[in-house]
Amino acid sequence: MTAQPTNLSGIDVRAEIERLRKERNAVILAHYYQKPEIQDLADFVGDSLELSKKAAQTDADVIAFCGVKFMADTAKILSPQKIVILPDLDAGCSLEDSCPPEKFKAFREAHPDHIALTYINCSTEVKALSDVIVTSSSAETILAQIPPEQKIIFGPDRHLGGYLNRKFGRDMLLWPGVCIVHEAFSETELLKLKAQHPGAPIAAHPECPPTIVDHADYVGSTSGILQFAKTFPGNTLIVATEPHIIHQMQLAIPDKTFIGAPGADGNCNCNICPYMALNTLEKLYVALRDLQPRIEIEEGLRLAAKKSLDAMLAMASGTVGKGDLGPA
Repeated sequence: MTAQPTNLSGIDVRAEIERLRKERNAVILAHYYQKPEIQDLADFVGDSLELSKKAAQTDADVIAFCGVKFMADTAKILSPQKIVILPDLDAGCSLEDSCPPEKFKAFREAHPDHIALTYINCSTEVKALSDVIVTSSSAETILAQIPPEQKIIFGPDRHLGGYLNRKFGRDMLLWPGVCIVHEAFSETELLKLKAQHPGAPIAAHPECPPTIVDHADYVGSTSGILQFAKTFPGNTLIVATEPHIIHQMQLAIPDKTFIGAPGADGNCNCNICPYMALNTLEKLYVALRDLQPRIEIEEGLRLAAKKSLDAMLAMASGTVGKGDLGPA
């Protein structure tokens, strides 16, 4: 557990973060789902793997990853020589939680004729048990290279796996995990919003259930949705993913209107990721000050996990950060 910052009264947190960034030779990464104030001070804002790759290419000694734990773990896998810190170690992921390594191992052993295509939203241990890691931007490219007769386990997101099955006529065996954020969107409320904004397209993340994805004009990762926002011809876009990405849309295209898709009752904040929200400027300051919480991965485990990431990069390196799964 990460201790709450204390005795910070009188401290200019932003100024101290800037001082420590230079003093520690640190690079600050922020996922699109972070609060705007964290996005605004980050060196890089983006998708999880894209951020880890960019950090690996810098000469920074410290990576401060404002995201969730599996993202910071991925940064450590790719940059073992760098210190990787996460502002709040409790910033987890419902998809990672849904797929305990021991259960995934047993599942694999029960299906020895299947290979494991695993979404990056999983633990280091599950990555080590997988054949190829995929992102929402690379999954199509990788799937196209696997013969149709090859049996596949896809986990942990059953909605992303189901979307790929439907779109490409596959029959992958799906692990039953979901993202609690994307699961929270309401089809009824989405249709009400669509009726209020006739002609406005819907951009959805493939972690959304079919009842949302089936109404989307564009389906893609966060980077892909952001790119679609920059290029669609209209003036209003409905966005069915964690709403903090809208901050980047507003910065890039201030003359357009972006509306977050509603949650269950049309008013709740249930589509805000509670794990991402655990990171704050105060916790980032403390993490840079103390170089804690620090991500540590045993070397044998790191190398085993890196094999599945390397397989993805070998098969689809050009898709990282592009986020494009194409039209729905």
